[in-house]
Amino acid sequence: MLLSPKYNFLFVHIAKTGGTSVRAALEGLRWRDPWYYPMFLCSRLSHLSGHRIASKLPRHAKVVAAQELLPREYFDALFKFAFVRNPWDLQVSSFHHIRRERPHYLGGNQTFEDFLRWKLDPERPYQYHIDTSITLQTDYLIDLSGKIIVDFVGRYERLHQDFAIACACIGIQRPALPHARQAKDRTRDYRTYYSDATAELVATHFARDIGMLEYSFDPESHSD
Repeated sequence: MLLSPKYNFLFVHIAKTGGTSVRAALEGLRWRDPWYYPMFLCSRLSHLSGHRIASKLPRHAKVVAAQELLPREYFDALFKFAFVRNPWDLQVSSFHHIRRERPHYLGGNQTFEDFLRWKLDPERPYQYHIDTSITLQTDYLIDLSGKIIVDFVGRYERLHQDFAIACACIGIQRPALPHARQAKDRTRDYRTYYSDATAELVATHFARDIGMLEYSFDPESHSD
């Protein structure tokens, strides 16, 4: 989550949706924000206290956390935005990311199918780097009553175009959008990773995301 008091926006960072690139592009604005320095100090104090003083919004915090912590008038006035991604594609991206950077979290599962079945097993012990990728994306966007309360939901599938829209809403010139953490070990279309059974596993687990965000397994056959 990235909050800018000067530029009056709140970016809700959902894992594996291009958020690292968006954060990198917007980081430069922080140096022009006089609130950045007290915010940085509070963040460091929170870190030194083991985050016992609750003065930092976590990187992948849900928008409802900011709604509960910030003054209502201030929160309502912020331009709040996030990016989402096709759930089937996101799971393939997550598999490659974990295999490349945190292979000890694979749980001994070396194939995508085995890893997917394992990570969606409700009996598996919670692990942060695994479970952020199977948390419903809509959970990051809604309030306690289930209403979407972000002002703009961009899509990873059109990241550059939607980032330009977000920048226009913020009122800034669009900074360059780097492709941070680009996966060099993935060359296949996400659909080739799935059998009918594993595609249905994702459809079931992410049913609310698929419905609310209007995604489908095969976008070419999906009419808008």
